[in-house]
Amino acid sequence: MRKPRDFDSELKALADKAKQLKERRVQQLGELVIATGADATDAETLAGALLVIAETSETQRKEAWRKRGAAFFQGKARGRTAGTDRDKDSTTPNDGSTVSA
Repeated sequence: MRKPRDFDSELKALADKAKQLKERRVQQLGELVIATGADATDAETLAGALLVIAETSETQRKEAWRKRGAAFFQGKARGRTAGTDRDKDSTTPNDGSTVSA
């Protein structure tokens, strides 16, 4: 005979997994704020800047921010692996788009 499924325990396991994923995401966002140095900014200013980002529909501006973020992460990864020989002439390209609240 077939064993009946325990939907309650499956649902609880899914809820626990969702909670873990949410907690991990919150932790990663906090680590990102610290890694970028934005933790030195007061909460109101940081929230305002994030609201501007969330409300922006300009594709070019979002792409510029994405590229700058990718360069940030590549620099971090390069710093972890190489550590000694960083190209001092390489800078993030300034395309004239900045975040303003």
